[in-house]
Amino acid sequence: MKLLALPLIAALLSAGAATAVEKPRVLVLTDIENEPDDAMSLVRFLVYANQFDIEGIAATTSVHQPSHVAPQRIRQIVAAYGKVRDNLNLHEPGFPSAESVLAHVSQGLPVYGMAGVGEGKDSPASALLIQAVDRDDPRPLWVPVWGGANVLAQALWKVRRTRTPQALAVFVSRLRVYTISDQDDSGPWLRENFPDLFYIVSPGMDISGAYHHATWSGISGDNFHGRFGGADAALVSNEWLDRHIRHKGPLGAEYPRWEYLMEGDTPSFLNLIANGLSDPEHPDWGGWGGRYERYTPPKQRWFLRAETRPIWTDAEDEVFGVDGKWHTSNHASIWRWRNAYQNDFAARMDWTVKPYKAANHPPLPQLAHMATIAAKPGQRIQLSAAGSSDPDGDALSYSWYCYGEAGTLVTSDGRTGQPIVIQGSDQQQASFVVPTSYVATSAPATIHVILAVTDGGTPRLTRYKRVTVSVSP
Repeated sequence: MKLLALPLIAALLSAGAATAVEKPRVLVLTDIENEPDDAMSLVRFLVYANQFDIEGIAATTSVHQPSHVAPQRIRQIVAAYGKVRDNLNLHEPGFPSAESVLAHVSQGLPVYGMAGVGEGKDSPASALLIQAVDRDDPRPLWVPVWGGANVLAQALWKVRRTRTPQALAVFVSRLRVYTISDQDDSGPWLRENFPDLFYIVSPGMDISGAYHHATWSGISGDNFHGRFGGADAALVSNEWLDRHIRHKGPLGAEYPRWEYLMEGDTPSFLNLIANGLSDPEHPDWGGWGGRYERYTPPKQRWFLRAETRPIWTDAEDEVFGVDGKWHTSNHASIWRWRNAYQNDFAARMDWTVKPYKAANHPPLPQLAHMATIAAKPGQRIQLSAAGSSDPDGDALSYSWYCYGEAGTLVTSDGRTGQPIVIQGSDQQQASFVVPTSYVATSAPATIHVILAVTDGGTPRLTRYKRVTVSVSP
C-alpha cells in the first residue's frame, strides 16, 4: 500500500469541515462591473470553491447597471483562479478546475428588472437556473443575488407558466435565495408572487437609503453604508487588503480597490462555508454571513413596496466591540465575526501562492459529548473540547460563549450581553448552570453555546462547534 505524504494527510484532516458536511449547490447572480465590490466578492468566493458545488455564475443587470452585463469579467477572474487552483488543492482537496467553472458562466438579458420578465424573456442564465433546480439531486439550490434578481424572476415566471401548480411548488421548495437588498424591482415581485419561496433579504432600494439599514453592510460598512461603531475598521481597509489579499499572486491581482466598502455581496455565501458555526437552513442561528429572523417587516420609506408575507430579514445581535462598549444592531450580527473571516480569507490567499508547510490551516475542533443536550433548570452542563487538534501542530486557544439571540431562552433577571455565565470559558473544559429564572413557555427553550477554537498560526484561524441545550419547561 502506498503511504500518503504527511502534507496530504494534514490537508485532508484540515478539510474535515468541508467533507463531513454536504456541499451546498450554488448559482451566483452578479451585476459585476457596476462597481468593484462584485469582483472582490468573486475572488473570495473562488478561494472557497471547494466548499461549494458551483452550478453557475451569471452576469446580470441592476439599478446600478441597468442595460449592460459583463460575463467577460467573470471569465477573467476565473482564468486567474485557474492559475492558482493546483496550489489551492495542495492545502485542501476538492477545488474544481477553472474549465469546469468557466463551463457554468452565463448571462442574463441586458435589461433592467421586470422588463426582463415575461414572454420571450428567457436568457442563458434563466435556462441554466431552471436546469440546475431540475437536476436529480436532493440538495436545494442556493442563489446568492449580488445585483438584480430578474434572472430568477424569469425562471420562476416560466415554470409557473409551463407547469402544474404541484410541479411549481416542488420547484420553489428547492430554492434558497439570499439577495443583497433589492437592486431591481423584481425582488418584491418574487416575494409577493411566490409566498413559499425561501428568501433572505434586507428589503429596499439604495435610492432611499436602504443600504444604510441592511444587515449585509455589517461586512465592512463602518464608515459608509452602515455607519456603525464597535468593529475593527482596519481589517477592511484598502491598506489591509493590499497587504493580505491584492499582493498575493494572479488571483490577488484581480481583487480591486474598493470605492464605497469592501465586498458588500460576500455575506450572501459566508453562511454556506462549512466552518462549524452556521446552519444555512437556520438563518436565525447566525454565522459569518449574519443572522436573520422570519417575520413580515413593517413598511419603511426605503422599501419599494410593502412586504406581504414573512421573509428571513434583519435581526439584532448585542456584541462587545473593540471600543470597549456594547453594540446592538443587525450589522453586529456580521461584524462580530470580522477578525475570523478576514484572517480566514488571508490564509486562503496564502494557499494560492505558498507550499503547504509555509501556510496556516484551520484547527479541527471536537466535542467530547453530544452537540444536543436535554436539560432541566438548575442543572449544570459540562462542556468539553477534548480531542481538538491542529493540522500544523499549532497551540490552540478555546472560547465558549452563549449566543443568546440564536436561542429561545430568555432570562427574567434583565441580564444583558452574555445571558449565561460559563465557568472556564477560555479552557478546554467548561460548564454552566441552566438558569432557573427564565421566561417560561409551553415548548422547551433552547440555549446555543458556541465553541470557538483558534490556532496559534499566522494568521490565526478559527473553527467552531455549536452546542444546543433544550430546557424543559
